[in-house]
Amino acid sequence: MDILILLALALAPGVAIGVYIYLKDHHEREPVGLLIRSFFFGVLSIFVTLLISRVIGLFVTIDETSVSDQAVSAFLIVALVEEFSKFIFVRGILYNNKHFNEPFDGIVYSVMVGMGFATFENILYVVDGGIGTALLRMLTAVPAHATFAVLMGYYLGKAKFEHKKSYYALHALGVAALFHGAYDYCLFISFVPGIVFGALISLVVGIWLSKKAIQIHQLASPFIAKPIANGSLADHPDSNINKPIS
Repeated sequence: MDILILLALALAPGVAIGVYIYLKDHHEREPVGLLIRSFFFGVLSIFVTLLISRVIGLFVTIDETSVSDQAVSAFLIVALVEEFSKFIFVRGILYNNKHFNEPFDGIVYSVMVGMGFATFENILYVVDGGIGTALLRMLTAVPAHATFAVLMGYYLGKAKFEHKKSYYALHALGVAALFHGAYDYCLFISFVPGIVFGALISLVVGIWLSKKAIQIHQLASPFIAKPIANGSLADHPDSNINKPIS
């Protein structure tokens, strides 16, 4: 029974965040089957991360007591590798899907992949660390992964739908890795007094930016009904103005 409780606690935050983002897609929601597939792409990205990290580990040794070595570990070996592993599924597969047809979809698919990654990782930590670890990560690590994903998705949405701005895809990877690295770095050098609060600050800033990114892309949807001269609404041909908005 205890293992079932731990699994439920490990699954809950990732699933809840995924549902939250799905409900934030007010104008043209994605097929549930494709979202589930995206979640499992995130699980697969864990194995890509492990493979790349294993190769890097053959050539790079990190001194855990070194502030500079831990910066390399946090920003490059962990953050960049993990975000790249997720990025290749979003940019390489989901980006070209016909259902990726508005800027907000970049956030939706990035978050689904990110939550697949975070949930699988969470299960490993929680089964080993118990309920205390589950509750702590529910409020910190999993939401942090969600903010990295929202920021990545925000720029992927811009890359696809802003004319000649495909270079924003590089911004997507860079910004996600930067925030991920900052969060991890403060934890990796927790032996420095008070530095752990930097991770909390990074998380709070990431959540604030994520809320702004969500609002911007919601308003950028081509499926929003537009007012016309006679006072009625002109709607995108594929949208439905009577669709309930959560």
